[in-house]
Amino acid sequence: MPTEPDPADSTAPQHSATDRATNGRLPLRRRLLPVIALLLLAPWAAECSWGGFAIDDFLPVLIFLGPMYGGAAILIRETARHLGAGWPTIVLLAAAFGVLQAGLVDQSLFNPDFLDDTQYADTRAAAEATLVPGLGFSLRQAFDYVGNHIVLTICAPIVLIESFQGADRRLRPWLGRSGLVVVGLIYLLGSLFIFSDINGDKGFLASPLQLTFATLLVLALVATALLPRWRRPSPRRARRVPHPLWVGLLVVLVRFGTDLTPGWTGVAIALGLAAIVGATIAYWSAGVRWGQRHVLVAASASVVSAAAFAYLVPPYSPASPAAAVAGDIAVSVITVALVGGAWWRSGQGGQPATTLAATPLSREPRSG
Repeated sequence: MPTEPDPADSTAPQHSATDRATNGRLPLRRRLLPVIALLLLAPWAAECSWGGFAIDDFLPVLIFLGPMYGGAAILIRETARHLGAGWPTIVLLAAAFGVLQAGLVDQSLFNPDFLDDTQYADTRAAAEATLVPGLGFSLRQAFDYVGNHIVLTICAPIVLIESFQGADRRLRPWLGRSGLVVVGLIYLLGSLFIFSDINGDKGFLASPLQLTFATLLVLALVATALLPRWRRPSPRRARRVPHPLWVGLLVVLVRFGTDLTPGWTGVAIALGLAAIVGATIAYWSAGVRWGQRHVLVAASASVVSAAAFAYLVPPYSPASPAAAVAGDIAVSVITVALVGGAWWRSGQGGQPATTLAATPLSREPRSG
């Protein structure tokens, strides 16, 4: 789980009341540009970055799914930054969104026929091998759906956009109350549109028990995400922190590990690997040398691996070979440009190069 650079580091942004007031005086273009970028990047990362759509479907994805996916990413990012909270809050809110999306909006988590009209219909048997008794959903699908929303829809786009910003603006809020209300309405309308469209197309509605379970889980994740403990600054420790690329390789290990074996054994391996990798990254992130590039690689490694595997998976709907390959090439180019540009920008202004005194100087916490 990535975390922010050390607040005690002189190169890290400090978040006093003066800083927050200054943020409100930034030109409108500079405040809205990252918002628009995240609004577009979230749906692309969620649905296109792994080969889910051919190139001629990219624009419709951004138009129809942007309000829902992008709106959620913006609201989650802004909630955490306004609260002065760190990545545990973002990850937990992302998990809540994943359950909300898959359990209440498109209800793909509970609908066994959801993928039957796509080129992924043959995954149904594997999903049914891990059905949770009484609730009628596949734990393997839940891990994939919610996990992909956490990483691809929310965390990776947020980190990529923040990495393009200067160190003095990276962790600041982008929107005020009126802006949040507008984005909230955009997200709500986008979600209602998707619910109506899919419900009319699939003709499926989850049972009251399933809807209640999903709702309670969403509320529990949101309540946990908003705990005050995630807003408390913690001192950095003089512990060894690997090169950012090693962090990325560790994250990619989870992707490979989830496909080792099917059934309950595969789910146990996937959950175990995710827990071990998350705990390891949280441990490393408490080191004084942990910087924005570590955060970037930890979050974007899944996007890079998804882009690499895009050539091996079919899009949801049948497409011509030319359109499918063009989409995969476009995914590669966009991914390299985004991650490469974010890597370069995140190095501007310097990263902590020596062990520094771990004395918190602001309310911006070090989470992990």
